[in-house]
Amino acid sequence: MNEESQSAVVVPHTELQAELLRSVIESFVLREGTDYGEREFSLEDKVRRVMRQIERGEAQIVFDPRTESVDIVTIASARSGS
Repeated sequence: MNEESQSAVVVPHTELQAELLRSVIESFVLREGTDYGEREFSLEDKVRRVMRQIERGEAQIVFDPRTESVDIVTIASARSGS
């Protein structure tokens, strides 16, 4: 396969069923272990925060065919290539 066919694909969140979207977000939140400062947030709080970022267009779901994995990236990091 050529390099172009192996590039990451943005998956619109509106194309995913609600259960699958939640699973993708939960997986991301659990994998990232993001530091939210002094206050602890529940899994539900973290999922809601990420969902709001996706809905506002600040983050997007990306499928990488090379690794066959799904990730969530912020628009700023996607533009910078990180």
